Amino acid sequence: MPHTQKDIWWKDATVYQIWPASYKDSNGDGIGDIPGIISTLDYVKNLGTDVIWLSPAYDSPQDDMGYDISDYESVYPKYGTMEDMDQLIKECHDRGMKLILDLVINHTSSEHQWFKDSRSSKTNPKRDWYIWQPAKYDADGNRQPPNNWSSHFSESAWEWDEGSGEYYLHYFAKTQPDLNWENEETRKAIYASSMTFWYEKGVDGFRIDTAGMYSKQPSFEDAPIVFPDRDIQPAGMFTDSGPRIHEFHKEMFSQVSSKYDSMTVGEVGHCSLEDKLKYVSAKEGEMNMMFLFDLVDVGSGPNDKFDYIGYDLVDIKKAVDNMSSFIKGTDAWSTVFIENHDQARSITRYGNDSPEFRVKSGKLLATMLTTLTGTLFLYQGQEIGMTNVPLEWDLDEYLDICSINYVKKYGGSKTPEEFAQMKKNINLLARDNGRTPMQWDDSEYGGFSTGKPWMRPNDNFKTVNAASQVNDPDSLYNYYKKALTVRKEHKNALIHGELEILDYENKQVFSYLKVGTTETAYVVLNFTSSDVKFNKLVEGDIELVLTNQDKFREGVLSPYEARVYTVSQ
Repeated sequence: MPHTQKDIWWKDATVYQIWPASYKDSNGDGIGDIPGIISTLDYVKNLGTDVIWLSPAYDSPQDDMGYDISDYESVYPKYGTMEDMDQLIKECHDRGMKLILDLVINHTSSEHQWFKDSRSSKTNPKRDWYIWQPAKYDADGNRQPPNNWSSHFSESAWEWDEGSGEYYLHYFAKTQPDLNWENEETRKAIYASSMTFWYEKGVDGFRIDTAGMYSKQPSFEDAPIVFPDRDIQPAGMFTDSGPRIHEFHKEMFSQVSSKYDSMTVGEVGHCSLEDKLKYVSAKEGEMNMMFLFDLVDVGSGPNDKFDYIGYDLVDIKKAVDNMSSFIKGTDAWSTVFIENHDQARSITRYGNDSPEFRVKSGKLLATMLTTLTGTLFLYQGQEIGMTNVPLEWDLDEYLDICSINYVKKYGGSKTPEEFAQMKKNINLLARDNGRTPMQWDDSEYGGFSTGKPWMRPNDNFKTVNAASQVNDPDSLYNYYKKALTVRKEHKNALIHGELEILDYENKQVFSYLKVGTTETAYVVLNFTSSDVKFNKLVEGDIELVLTNQDKFREGVLSPYEARVYTVSQ
């Protein structure tokens, strides 16, 4: 049965993610800021979005671009002041929009006062607020980490603290120690400082970072060897969806989020069907929805995103199916997304970023996204077709800790041919691609700033920018605007309808039905740069409601052509 749960505001919403460092700089220091965001809210509203998701703007040393928080209750000074944040909340609400923040509570910065206290001595009251373990020693008496776990940033997940004589766990950077969720006092402090403080200021919810990682397996045993040539190994089986994770989310919901008319979306990535339904089934009371990584991880190896093996259209179909169909017959809810601050640009990754097909393939992807079930998330610059950085860029231009550490850890052992392939893989998949400055116009630095930006803008800002698209009826921006209108006009099928893939094994065309309770939509997408045959795969009369093609040829889908029909039985 199609989803029939009572409509709630966040189900029909389209969310626009803003990554503040690279969005809009108001004062010429080369770093985006909150006043810059406020200056563009009409642009975002005009697109047809309903919610702003603001990536971390809290005070931070910025080792991981704000995901290392030193104070949950302060604003990073280069982004602005608390008064600026209050104004952003007000300006969003004045436009009938909502604002959600990033909730980063698996770890803090090592500069957070909690961690400073924790590492000050083994007897400090906050010692147990983080995860500490004694050293192990090899046969020669050399100190070794507690186990062989790898962090997500190509390092050991353990860092030795000389002052207190133990290792602390950091599943991300060395300066991002993991909080100990086993400690109830710690959890209460997290809820008060990172959630209630902001709910009381008027924010409308949270995107929950690494939402499946708070509960670690307590044994801290070694991970299996999957990379024999590496001294550290992926340890997701011990850190993802652990034994108490659902208990923690239920507590977080019942003690905090349930008291507000809020939206919560958790970054989970991959998990079992059983865990999916626990995380986002309404009756479970954990989160409203979650991000699954089936689509954004397609083509990457399961244990190393830069171990790229490629994909075909059937893999895309499987990924889309896995991300949306798990809610069938349940009270769970799903999300739709293809870009964010951790991903490459979708046109380069799944479409065609050549001058000939960049816009049209971008419209094809927009058509797919706006016709899938769940709450839709767009990322800054996606609506104008920003692309990956050129392959010719030197690796020195890549500033993300994930890219830097990977090259440092594994680049030196590769042959020239292997290194060239690694560079191609990084260029295709690096988080840096989504972090170049937003391209507002064709002036110097793409209109992002009047000063030199903290990161080099993509070379194509002269032709790919917002100013050239807002008033162009044929632009990608205005296609997204139209597609979002169609999505809401036909929300029974497009937002809430069940997905039925019609041609699963077809590696050129993606055709599917969206079956709602009162209407059905039929979507046809040619994912190739060639003409292909158009076969009508549905019975009944069809009426075209959205397409990226000016003129049709009988029985033919042109390159990257997309069509959305309503179906009358």
